[in-house]
Formats: sequence, structure tokens, C-alpha cells
Amino acid sequence: MTPGKAYLDSDQIRVLAARSDLMGAWLVIHCWGVIALAVLGFALWSNILTFALAVMVIGSRQLGLAILMHEAAHNALFKTRWLNEFCGEWLCGRPILAELPAYRHYHLTHHRHTQTDKDPDLVLSEKFPTTKASLKRKFLRDLTGRTGFKQLVGQIALSIRLAGDHDAIDSARQDAAQAFKAPQLWKSAPVFLGIIVLMGLLGEWWYGLAFWFLPHLTWFQLVLRIRNIAEHGATEKSQNPLQNVRTTFANPLERLFIAPYWVNFHLEHHMVMHVPCWRLPRLHMALQQAGLGGRMRVSSGYRAALAEAGWK
Repeated sequence: MTPGKAYLDSDQIRVLAARSDLMGAWLVIHCWGVIALAVLGFALWSNILTFALAVMVIGSRQLGLAILMHEAAHNALFKTRWLNEFCGEWLCGRPILAELPAYRHYHLTHHRHTQTDKDPDLVLSEKFPTTKASLKRKFLRDLTGRTGFKQLVGQIALSIRLAGDHDAIDSARQDAAQAFKAPQLWKSAPVFLGIIVLMGLLGEWWYGLAFWFLPHLTWFQLVLRIRNIAEHGATEKSQNPLQNVRTTFANPLERLFIAPYWVNFHLEHHMVMHVPCWRLPRLHMALQQAGLGGRMRVSSGYRAALAEAGWK
């Protein structure tokens, strides 16, 4: 049962859950448009500041592509099914070395068993709260590329090991470390490498390495970790849908660099998982109007969410 049905009537949920092909197209175009503008900004005003900003913005939009693939996994990105599958797979998932069917298989298991022993994401959340020193080490590994490089090497090794072994592929789809990673890398690598080549052809030869590969190894890994911590880190290990997940309010800078496309409204997503991301603020208001405001786990911002996880 969708947890939100205990607090909202079917008509409310039906209105909130309505999909839109036009809005789905706008979200995909917006995400790639921001990436293009970040590269163009550096090309026009080339300096260390615009370079760093481009890497950060593109890394956050790589997370944005992951979020839009997540939308497609819930059949919420587009109203038209084939558009949902095609765009979720080829325009969102494979450009970041992910795979929509594998992610959907994994992620729906997370929804069925949130914060229980059967939750494949539990390994990501049960280590929190931790110490500030531990968080600093994790963030440093992310920003220096160590996390991204290690995971890329692991993904390559996994793909080689799984080649042709369908049972092993199904098992890998339950691995939290593979949540946004294609277990059969050879299917996604040509798209990822194609973007690197295209950026090099349209700009300087090194643009693809600097503005796709580097963000993927660094900023994308950092914001992916922060997102994971904010969503379920230091929450209840229980089946209470109001306390085993967290919504984090995000200011404009946080939405730009950390939390694109309303990903911060995570409690609402768990309440009614097929509501499109752009309607989650309205779902938040509906839950408040239903009298749940004081019962929901909500943080005032990402600094506050990280403080609950140990950044004090």
C-alpha cells in the first residue's frame, strides 16, 4: 500500500500523480541545457573560477540525470510510456554509466523495504550518525576523485565478471554500490565516451575530459553521497514512513549545486512514489494540510541534515 493513502484521498493523489510529456521534455532539455551553458560559460570567460563552477554545475546535473532516470524508473518522467523508457535510458541513465532496468529493479526493492533489514540501501544509511572526521575523510575522497576512480574500476571489473552470467547480473542489481551503475558497462560506456568525444569536437580537445569525466569522478560523487545521507542517514530504522526518511529544505544555491529537480522532497516521494518530482512541493503542502507537519522528519537545510549525520 502507498503510505500516502493513509492520509490523502484517492482524488488528491490522482491529481498529484498526473504525468506530463511536456514537463518531462522540459526537465530533460533543462538538464542538458544547463550542462551546455556551464561549458559555454567557461569557453567565453576562461579562468579558474569559471572552470571550477562548470565542474560543480555539471556534476550536479549528472546527479540531475540520475534523478530523472529515477523518475523514469517510477514511470513518472513522461506520460507516454515509450518516451519514459527511451529518455530515461538513453538521455538520462546511460550518459552517466547507469542503466534504467537495473536501477528500477534495485530501487523498487528499496521502496518495498525502506529502512528494514531487506532494504538494499540500508548499508548506505546505517553507518550514520558518524563523526565529523569520518565525514571529512569521505568528502575528501569524493572531491579528489578517489571514490569515483575506485567505483569506476570496480564497475569495469564487475562487468567483466558478469559477462554472460544472467544470474550474477540479477544478484548485482541488489547491490547498493551499483545503484546508479550499469552492471553491464559495455552497454553504457559508448554513450559516456561519446559525450566526451563530442565535447572535444565542439570545443577544445580536452573539454570532454574536463567537463564530463572529471565532474563524474569528483563533484557527482560528493553530491551523490550528500543526497544519500540527507535522505535516510540518521533516521529511524523502522517502517514509520514519517520518520524513516527525511525531507530537506533547499535554498537556491543548494538546488543548483547539490539538490536539483526537487530531490530534497524525499519523504513526500516515499509517501506516494509515483508523483512526478515537480509536484512534490504540492504533495508536501497536502501532507501538511492533512495535519502531518509536526510528525514528518524535516531538516531546514543540508547543513542541518549533515549535522544530524555527524557534521557538528
